[in-house]
Amino acid sequence: MKRLLISTAAALAVSFAGAASAADYPDRPVSLMVAYSPGGATDFQARIVTMVAANEGYLGQPIVIINKPGAGGKVGWNHFASKAKTDGYEMGAYNVPHFIAQSIKFKTKYNVDNLEPIANWGADPAVFVVSKDSPFNSMADVVAWTKDNPGKLTVSGAGLYVGHHIAFLQIQKGTGVNMKYVPHKGGAPALKSVLGGQVKAGVNNLSDAYRSRDSLKILGIADLQRDKDFLPDVPTFKEQGYDVDDSSVNFRGIMVRKGTPQPVIDLLAAKVPEMFKNKRVAKQMKNGGSPIRIMTRDQVKAMWAKRQEFLKGLLAGL
Repeated sequence: MKRLLISTAAALAVSFAGAASAADYPDRPVSLMVAYSPGGATDFQARIVTMVAANEGYLGQPIVIINKPGAGGKVGWNHFASKAKTDGYEMGAYNVPHFIAQSIKFKTKYNVDNLEPIANWGADPAVFVVSKDSPFNSMADVVAWTKDNPGKLTVSGAGLYVGHHIAFLQIQKGTGVNMKYVPHKGGAPALKSVLGGQVKAGVNNLSDAYRSRDSLKILGIADLQRDKDFLPDVPTFKEQGYDVDDSSVNFRGIMVRKGTPQPVIDLLAAKVPEMFKNKRVAKQMKNGGSPIRIMTRDQVKAMWAKRQEFLKGLLAGL
């Protein structure tokens, strides 16, 4: 009986401590791990959508960005899923289809079952780009040259089984030509390799390409319709006769590790989407060519589950 009372008291103490912690949360700055390089689309957008976090009505504390790039996001997400604290003070930025596709193709420490979505801030389609001085002016030019030079068209992207790679695989299959994919440690270095002439072409985010549009030719967008806000003159691949859909569109948002107290998750799920809706945030995102698509926690959970099943079939086919 004495042992039972001690155990019960200990359990109640832990319970009350957790409740008190959740009630006071957050009482200090919160970190957001970005699994890609500084300057890339995810990093660029994460800094914008979190810039009002310390304001009254949101979290009341600043969000500090911590970059852990490498292996197309695997380095950062493996670290986050295994070592990040579950007290709500260490959050992570997710990229879909990236982390889901990687968890399907590789042995990773992260998957849809050990991460908890909070909210989604944007959806960024993949685009096919070449430098301004490239001889290619259309995807037809790219396909014709590659048919005569199989395997010699080098195409950069932000790692393996990220949205860029999935778009590349679809483009290669849809065009019927053999290209060479060159993975990088994020969208920023992948785009620099196009601008610097280290590769002949690249698959990148619409937002990154938009910000560098004066130095690029953007030949196609991997979506079901043109982007009327930022790239109205760029045709989709389907418009050009190639079977490439929107499977590689990059959804971005915030997550925490499984085991984070539910009251903390509930608070974040209520406050974070409102933070994304801020007028200053919307203006900065538009100025940076970054499409916004705000989704609640429940909507993201449904999206994750749907993409998980879809990607299993897609990746098996590719």
